Amino acid sequence: MNEQITGALFKQMVLHGAAAITAQKQAINDLNVFPVPDGDTGTNMSMTIGTAVTELRKTTPATLTQAADLTASALLRGARGNSGVILSLLFRGMSKSLKGLETADAAAFAAAMQQGVSSAYKAVMKPAEGTVLTVSRLAAKRAVEAAAEERDIEKVLEASIREGYETLAQTTDMNPVLKKAGVVDAGGKGYLLILEGMLAEMRGDPMPELQEDSASQDKADFAALSSEDITFTFDTVFIVRKTVDKSLDPLRTYLSSIGDSLVIGEDDGAFKVHVHTDIPGAALTEAQKYGTLELAKIENMRTQAEDLAAGRHVQSTDDLDAVEEALESAAPAQAEGHVVAPPEKKYGFLAVCAGKGLEAVFRDLGADGVVSGGQTMTPSTEAILEGVDAVPAETVFVLPNNSNIIMAAQQCAALTEKQVVVIPTKTVPQGITAMMNVDFDASAAEEITAAMTESLSTVVTAQVTYAARDSDFDGFDIKAGDYLALEEGKLFGTDGSLSTLLERLAASAQEKASSFISLYFGEDVSQEDAEQAGKLFEAACPDAEVAVLSGGQPVYYYIISME
Repeated sequence: MNEQITGALFKQMVLHGAAAITAQKQAINDLNVFPVPDGDTGTNMSMTIGTAVTELRKTTPATLTQAADLTASALLRGARGNSGVILSLLFRGMSKSLKGLETADAAAFAAAMQQGVSSAYKAVMKPAEGTVLTVSRLAAKRAVEAAAEERDIEKVLEASIREGYETLAQTTDMNPVLKKAGVVDAGGKGYLLILEGMLAEMRGDPMPELQEDSASQDKADFAALSSEDITFTFDTVFIVRKTVDKSLDPLRTYLSSIGDSLVIGEDDGAFKVHVHTDIPGAALTEAQKYGTLELAKIENMRTQAEDLAAGRHVQSTDDLDAVEEALESAAPAQAEGHVVAPPEKKYGFLAVCAGKGLEAVFRDLGADGVVSGGQTMTPSTEAILEGVDAVPAETVFVLPNNSNIIMAAQQCAALTEKQVVVIPTKTVPQGITAMMNVDFDASAAEEITAAMTESLSTVVTAQVTYAARDSDFDGFDIKAGDYLALEEGKLFGTDGSLSTLLERLAASAQEKASSFISLYFGEDVSQEDAEQAGKLFEAACPDAEVAVLSGGQPVYYYIISME
């Protein structure tokens, strides 16, 4: 019988809970189809609580408060993925409830579980039922009920876990995605495994042995799910150390406008964000208004889902060390399918873009190669490196044409024998303008670099796309399906009519006294519609030279260059 939880006992309970989920993390991965089928919930939850294990082993907490605070702080900083952030929030709320306590009885511990659930629900932008939130909520509710009648914490936790498993069995019918795959919620199962481990420690049971390759009885039918079910591409997690004292509500609003599955965990000195988005760079940039970026993890969930469905290894940021080692230990020429072209000339040019029309533009302007990064135009460093090495030149100028991959491009310099110069182009129009200012007969690379870089300030870029969901941001009431216009990366306007939005952009071009305007229309725009758009700009800017060109790009109906 246990009527009190001390700091020392809580430490051991967390260690045991971590061991319990680590032993079955693959079984949890096999259930992971919601919010996206990327098969990493078990790994994320295991590694999240593993950070607490590392910190707890360094100390002997004198009080329950110390043990709970240390656990919560470590979990926040080590949280991985949606499930990891929610797990950290459950323990964060628990630590707040246990504040100032040397020990806790059954009622206090049950109340702490309840506050953990409240913290998690408050942090999740759009809580979905049939998830770990549902399981933890009903498990905590049962714990509070049991503690009203029972002083033995073991029995209270037993009742809580029993209720949790009854709820878990119902998650299949609560969530259409789970029902389609024929599984229960992975996060809910993982949370219950941790609670079971904590209970086992109170009972004096031995810690489970790790069975990494053990086959799970239940496994999601990943083939029944499609990467098309994934609304946003990139699973984005990062930590920001606060340097200003202000509410995170505006950040929440912004992030919800560019993605989903948003969870923000916060303590006194830092906050951690989890969001699914197509523009992780924008999320990071906005968050840096609140402090200093400490750590970031970005993974492509579409490719992860495709690999899962095909039974292939699912790449994650955990593979980065291995990739880096391979790049450093092997000559690029030795990599499979990776050819290093011998230099035939002094200077060469590599551009990043998406769309056959845009590719043709860059090649016509003198680009030796083009790298496509898919819909979001975010190729890996390895893909850029292959493009660099394929250019038959001593010095290769790289045009990222996307602020999110400038750093990825810069990393290539250390991985190739060629000289790499990255021109910091943030948009396709900037890249085109830079190429138009190349002096191919220049005697020094510095001259080319200076001319290309100086030209970037002469062009203004506008992009027209659509809103994936309802949101309210920066004074704009955005409805799902509305057309969105961005100008220099900032929201310019929104409207249900594409023509109306284009007219406003044309008026903006007039105000800027633009002399050269180019409209690159995307794969979803007809030639006829594009020509009509061009006429709007001709009418607004009669003295400007207006060109309408097929870009063929995805996502953006129009990419507009104004000079």
